[in-house]
Amino acid sequence: MRFVRHGSRPARRRWFGTAVAALAFPLAIGLVGPSIATATPLRTAPSGGYEEVFVDSTMGPIKVQIQWASRGGNAALYLLDGLRARDDRNAWSFETNAFDLFRENNITLVMPVGGQSSFYSDWYSTSSLNRQPTTYKWETFLTEELPAYLETRGVSRTNNGVLGLSMGGSAALTLAAYHRDQFKFAGSFSGYLNISAPGMREAIRVAMISAGSFNVDAMWGPPWSPAWLRNDPLVFAPELRGLSLYVSAASGLPGEFDKPRRPVDFVNTGSAIGLEALALMNTRAFQFRLNSLGIPATYSFPSNGTHSWPYWGSELGKSRGQILEALNAW
Repeated sequence: MRFVRHGSRPARRRWFGTAVAALAFPLAIGLVGPSIATATPLRTAPSGGYEEVFVDSTMGPIKVQIQWASRGGNAALYLLDGLRARDDRNAWSFETNAFDLFRENNITLVMPVGGQSSFYSDWYSTSSLNRQPTTYKWETFLTEELPAYLETRGVSRTNNGVLGLSMGGSAALTLAAYHRDQFKFAGSFSGYLNISAPGMREAIRVAMISAGSFNVDAMWGPPWSPAWLRNDPLVFAPELRGLSLYVSAASGLPGEFDKPRRPVDFVNTGSAIGLEALALMNTRAFQFRLNSLGIPATYSFPSNGTHSWPYWGSELGKSRGQILEALNAW
C-alpha cells in the first residue's frame, strides 16, 4: 500500500493514520507516444529500447510502460505503483532511476499505469462512492492478460519478478504467493504487510476514501470477509516459501533526502515519518512470521529514511543484484 501522492516534491509525502490514533491522511511516474498492443505472435523480444503500449483487459485498454531487455532476454520485472497511482505514468518511471539501473541488463521492465487505490486486486464490484465505471480486475490483468501480451513479444510467463512499494508492496507479495508459476522473485519496499493488525483495516478504509473516494467494501468486502485474510501477507506467508524475497522498511527518522524548508515541507515530512514508522512495524511483524516458518528473505532496515521516493530508489539499487540473479538476467 503506497500512501503517497505523485507529482511535485512536496506531494511525495502522505498523511496516514491508524484507527487507534484516529488520524486520516492521503495515502499512497511517458517518454514517447503510446502504441496499441496487438496479439500478433512475435516470439523474439526486442533488444533494448523503450515503448508504451495499451494492452486489452476486462477493464478496457491499460497503458503499460516497457523497457525491453537489452539482449532480447525473456525475464521481466513488474514494478507496481502505490495508492495514488496516476493514469498517465507509473511513478517508477520518473521518480527513480529504474530505467538507467537496468538498461544494460537482460531484463524487461514492466510498469503498468493506473490502479489508484486498487491494491492490484480483483474487486467484487465497482465503488459506489465515486461512481467507478468499471470493476477493478488488476490481478487478472497482471497474471493473465498482460503476460499473454508480453509472451507475444518474447517475455516468459514463468521467469518474472514483481516489486512494489507501500500499497504495491503488499500487492507484490500477494501476486507472487498465489501465482507461483509466474514469479520467481517478489519484493516489498515500505509495505503494509500485517493488514489484520488492530486499526489497519479501518485506516485502509479512510485512506482509500481520501485517494479517489474508493469504497473498500467493493474491493474485499466488509472487514470480516475472507478476502481480507487472503490478501494479508502475514496470513499467506507460508505460500512464499521457495521465492527469492527482498523486504525493506526504514525507521521513519529523517535522513539524507529529507530537507524541509517551507512550512508545508515540515508537514509533509512529518506525515512521511509516521507512514514509514507504521510500515516498519508491519514489516518487522512480517519478518518475525517468516522467521517462525523458516522462510529466508533479504531484509533491509535503514536506520534513517521516511516514506518517500528517494529512499525507494535507493532500495531498488540495493535489490538489483538479487533480482537479476533470481531471474538469470544479467
